[in-house]
Amino acid sequence: MGRGVSRNRRGSSAARSPLLAYLVALLALALGVAGMVAGEADDSPGLQLLGVLLIIGAVTLAVRAARRRRSRR
Repeated sequence: MGRGVSRNRRGSSAARSPLLAYLVALLALALGVAGMVAGEADDSPGLQLLGVLLIIGAVTLAVRAARRRRSRR
């Protein structure tokens, strides 16, 4: 690496920010809920399944970010 560039062990600190992970999880949760509602209104089981998968992924991401944040302290 060149001079003046400092990085931690895992890469750039901005990419590993817990706040960014929470923001992404919140966005995925909102999209999942919207998919569930739209799938219910349109009677589309595939869209409902995608909504559920997005919600599960968002919750998992938020829990992992919270655990990572607690382990740093």
